Amino acid sequence: MRADEVGDAFGLNPAVGYAALLLVALTTLLIGIYGLRISRTTGDFYVASRTVRPWWNASAIGGEYLSAASFLGVAGLILISGADALWFPIGYTAGYLMLLLFVAAPLRRSGAYTIPDFAQARLESLPARRITSLLVIVVGWLYIVPQLHGAALTVSITTGLPAWVGPLAVVVVVCAGVMGGGMRSITFVQAFQYWLKLTALAVPAVFILLRLGVEGLPVTGGGAAFTAGLNTTAGASLYSTSSLVIALLFGTLGLPHVLVRFYTNPDGASARRTTLIVLALLSVFYLFPTLFGILGRIYTPDLAVPGASDATVLMLPGRIFDGAAGDALTAFVTAGAFAAFLSTSSGLVVSLAGVVSQEFFNGSVRGFRRAAVLSTLVPLVLALLTDSLALAGSVGSVFAFTASTLCPLLLLGIWWRGLTDAGAVAGMLAGAVLCGGSILTAALLGPEASASPDWLRQPALWTVPAAFLVMIVVSRATRGRRPAGTSRVLARLHTPEAPGPRLAGPRTEPSVD
Repeated sequence: MRADEVGDAFGLNPAVGYAALLLVALTTLLIGIYGLRISRTTGDFYVASRTVRPWWNASAIGGEYLSAASFLGVAGLILISGADALWFPIGYTAGYLMLLLFVAAPLRRSGAYTIPDFAQARLESLPARRITSLLVIVVGWLYIVPQLHGAALTVSITTGLPAWVGPLAVVVVVCAGVMGGGMRSITFVQAFQYWLKLTALAVPAVFILLRLGVEGLPVTGGGAAFTAGLNTTAGASLYSTSSLVIALLFGTLGLPHVLVRFYTNPDGASARRTTLIVLALLSVFYLFPTLFGILGRIYTPDLAVPGASDATVLMLPGRIFDGAAGDALTAFVTAGAFAAFLSTSSGLVVSLAGVVSQEFFNGSVRGFRRAAVLSTLVPLVLALLTDSLALAGSVGSVFAFTASTLCPLLLLGIWWRGLTDAGAVAGMLAGAVLCGGSILTAALLGPEASASPDWLRQPALWTVPAAFLVMIVVSRATRGRRPAGTSRVLARLHTPEAPGPRLAGPRTEPSVD
């Protein structure tokens, strides 16, 4: 069932969709214009001059991390897979605990703008930097594509417009915001959009539960919502579940749009507090997609088909409420969904633009703006040429790829002095080839679970250890390539920052050129 057919089948009011989408887009642009007024230096564009406080930064991280997969995809997966899909919100949230324990504060102390900056500072190697940059760009592009697919789904269902309108609208709004004010502007936008997304799910959920309670309608039927008879997919094996958890836990550590946020904190202590607040914000948020998925198994079981399950959040309010009440609640979730695409895409484009600008445009603000356009055009073309799969599932593949490439570099680069540039490059390339090849092969064999074995569709359980092993073995075989400044860099990463001037990042310029 196509997205536009879902909307037509259940009679959504197009005016509701238009109003919600326009309101979110205009608000985003207005906040971006405010950011333009106060963004002047390169530091503003790349890391908001490292002045973002924990609560503000945590809200912004929540805004960019809670993507289409979280807002729409989790409920859709619960609808079709039942309890097996609960690993997605658990893994998304627990990944931040890994960040808190192993990455947040040391990465902030590195003083870098981007992950490639960190790789070069730690390994003193231009090839390592280049490979890291390439992987960051690939991960960012792959992550943006599901956001654009989600926008196509939402716009088609709620307005009846052609599917290409959604991705194009997201790209235009994101480009305008990122080019206008960079990281400082996007921080304001994403913090606002986190609270919009939370409200967009919480308000309809509260009204739905109140109505069901008043009318005495069943909410879970004594656990019947998770009965296996409602599942439309085969049960997950122990291997696929374990592999998914590994991908989500370790993949979070390497997401470039999340990691760049820790460079915007004033110091390492602020980075740790930010991560703790993010854990709380994510835990609260994921209650609601889970609830929508449970209620969807009771009241929208007809959506448990390919191409329709991700519409559960959008369709459920109209199933419970008629008339103006249903339209108003549908407008809420539509606005929240569009905010999800905008905020995550904005964070990804900022991180990509920072990398592309430094690698190809000398790190200037003008180069940053050019890079922002390039960073959106490629995924836009990919999104228009491909069909949407299950949103949470497609993002899970990106997590597996990230866990197999950038995550080993960060963990070993921070915690093991024996890492060399040759080992880092070999490990990242091995993880990219093994994981990327497995996912691509599974996609070519077909989307059905029976078309390819679990170890191809969920490769993280073996590709992540393989990447770590290759990185360690090659590093030990090339001990002579260990950077001379390793001890100094590690001391900087692990020594708490003393009160005083903030660390200056590379290539700082006094003003917009």
